[in-house]
Amino acid sequence: MKHLAAYLLLGIGGNTSPSADDIKAVLDSVGIEADDDRLSKLLSELEGKQIQDLINEGSTKLASVPSGGGGGGAAAATSGGGADSGGAPAADGKKEEAKEEEKEESDEDMGFGLFD
Repeated sequence: MKHLAAYLLLGIGGNTSPSADDIKAVLDSVGIEADDDRLSKLLSELEGKQIQDLINEGSTKLASVPSGGGGGGAAAATSGGGADSGGAPAADGKKEEAKEEEKEESDEDMGFGLFD
């Protein structure tokens, strides 16, 4: 990855065909030692290719990869115990909220204090 980053930096700087020595110079300037095997493999794979074409090709490939989560479950809305519901569901909702609050409080402490 560091070799590719140096290659891309050189490309942005105007060097459209960086050599191994160019990449090593960039890496050496920030105190990173280049791996000759990986560098030669990278240069052989990128030989004769344009950076922007590779970026565009990779972007189209990544566009087809699903990257969203499962979405999770939707929270159920409570009616608040209005005239239509008769008031009973509101009492159940309050009990559930109280249980959740108690559980959260006990989880927060976990038996020790942060600054003890």
